[in-house]
Amino acid sequence: MTGSPDYRDSGLVFPDDFTFGSATASYQVEGAFDEDGRGPSIWDTFSKTPGKVWNGDTGDVACDHYHRWESDLDLMAELGLDAYRFSIAWPRIVPTGRGAVNQAGLDFYSRLIDGLRARDIKPVATLYHWDLPQPLEDAGGWANRATVDAFEEYARIVGAAFGDRVHTWTTLNEPWCSAYLGYGQGGHAPGRHEPAAALAAVHHLNLAHGRAVQALRATSTGDPQYSVTLNFHVLRGEGDGAAEAMRRIDALANRAFTGPMLRGAYPADLLEDTASVTDWSFVQDGDLADIHQPIDVLGVNYYSTATVRIWDGISPKQQNDGHKGAAGGTAWPGSDQLVEFVEQPGPYTAMGWNIAPEGLEELLMSLHEQFPEQALMVTENGAAFDDTVAADGSVPDPERLDYLRRHFTAAHRAMARGVDLRGYFVWSLLDNFEWGYGYAKRFGIVRVDFDTLERTVKDSGRWYQRLVATHQLPA
Repeated sequence: MTGSPDYRDSGLVFPDDFTFGSATASYQVEGAFDEDGRGPSIWDTFSKTPGKVWNGDTGDVACDHYHRWESDLDLMAELGLDAYRFSIAWPRIVPTGRGAVNQAGLDFYSRLIDGLRARDIKPVATLYHWDLPQPLEDAGGWANRATVDAFEEYARIVGAAFGDRVHTWTTLNEPWCSAYLGYGQGGHAPGRHEPAAALAAVHHLNLAHGRAVQALRATSTGDPQYSVTLNFHVLRGEGDGAAEAMRRIDALANRAFTGPMLRGAYPADLLEDTASVTDWSFVQDGDLADIHQPIDVLGVNYYSTATVRIWDGISPKQQNDGHKGAAGGTAWPGSDQLVEFVEQPGPYTAMGWNIAPEGLEELLMSLHEQFPEQALMVTENGAAFDDTVAADGSVPDPERLDYLRRHFTAAHRAMARGVDLRGYFVWSLLDNFEWGYGYAKRFGIVRVDFDTLERTVKDSGRWYQRLVATHQLPA
């Protein structure tokens, strides 16, 4: 059957060169937070601040991937993965953010990369998945332009060390989260509530991306591809001002990054909308040319849609308490109006995010139409559900399996409509430290027992194994 209205198609065949992968992030899986010279990150500080993370959980041990990386690579090989998307912990490489390089940190990732290549798994390395060295935050963090210089130096270090073996470099993961949740809404590290700093962080992250691409190109001696990963807001509107609410959030959440990165300019409406918050004087001559670097592939992270409306005078906090959607229930600053995120119809994942595979097809088509020459890669998609271990030790997770099948169907439909989609990375390989939710939410296709650290492939992982092996969507 094909063309099912609920995206439950079967028998769909993906191209032979389509990349099937899975993904993790350093702070979420590695543990070994103070071993072999690693310095503290903003997530070490934030997670140990009372009340910031569910149950007081931290990434001190996480999945202990730092010590179990070889068996984890064997597990990836068993699943047949074509590629593994991981992130490099900046504080392992340059513990204070700038200055002395930690050789033990370089050695760890060198072993990891060599281990992947030995198993014929492409290493896809992300430079920044949110674990900023704490000393850089102490000096102002991403709101401080000097952090861009530090990131460029870090990119040169890892480019020289691994650029002969990495298949794909990704500069940043979801700078939207780093800027807006870290410096505006405060739900992520470093936990600041400063709208002007959030917009400065947007620009400095954009600039860090462009500078890092140049640094990586200058130092990589192999032939890697270059990318960045963005989490896009697929928007729905509500109320009389629906179109205006969607336009504002599209500018803040999507075009604030694609504008400078892919077009070389910030959208005029974004600058106008935020004029009461900042004058954007942190944008200096030459910045936009530095940001606007050619990339081989644009990473696309998608989990759910978001519904927005113009704030009607009711407290956004009152409206959004308990809403855990992709946008985090945040009210956004504008020149004269606020936009809020509102509850959406279900069904939901355990995160409270709505399940909407059609949103992925819509997003891929929209990006293809906006940037027709830009190749795309789904770099994260997956779902958290409350898994139960069966009596025989297996982990049946039919809801996650169904979620993945429907979203792979959406991706295939987009490809059939002309989208140049090169691959798909399931989030996540392992259950892990889910940021502010600690260990309460499980995204993995492999279960991790956080008491024993034992790994068990879930039914969704076995389903994915069949998909990777055959390139045909299993029933």
